[in-house]
Amino acid sequence: MNEDAVFARVFESFFRQGLMATLGAVLDHASPGRIVIGLPSSPAITQQHGFGHAGAIASILDSACGYAALTLMPKGKAVLTSEFKINLLAPAAGERFEAEGRIIRAGKRQHVAMGEAFAIRNGLRKSVAVMLATLVVVDGEGGLSN
Repeated sequence: MNEDAVFARVFESFFRQGLMATLGAVLDHASPGRIVIGLPSSPAITQQHGFGHAGAIASILDSACGYAALTLMPKGKAVLTSEFKINLLAPAAGERFEAEGRIIRAGKRQHVAMGEAFAIRNGLRKSVAVMLATLVVVDGEGGLSN
């Protein structure tokens, strides 16, 4: 699948995610096995100390890992997260955050991805979290069915 088709497939699915829209996240980059999601800092995603909330950072990392897996799925297949582990490395202090998801291993039934979140502040990019995620391959294109 070429990069334009990969981006179109991921963008269409990303657009249907209510949580990403609620957070204000945007799809910055999509290529086979790699996704970057951006998130502007705002009071709506902070915790009590003013840092980006771990839940918001985990959410964009989870989506970045999941969409990195989706880029490698054939038509008619989708992905669901079955497990992830996150390490919060530093307070998420920045004007913007980025979550990059990359596939470490793509299998028939599951994919393993690594994610890293960065805070961008005064033009500097600082790593604030890392994630290891397991994603399962499911039938469908990502919508709910009865």
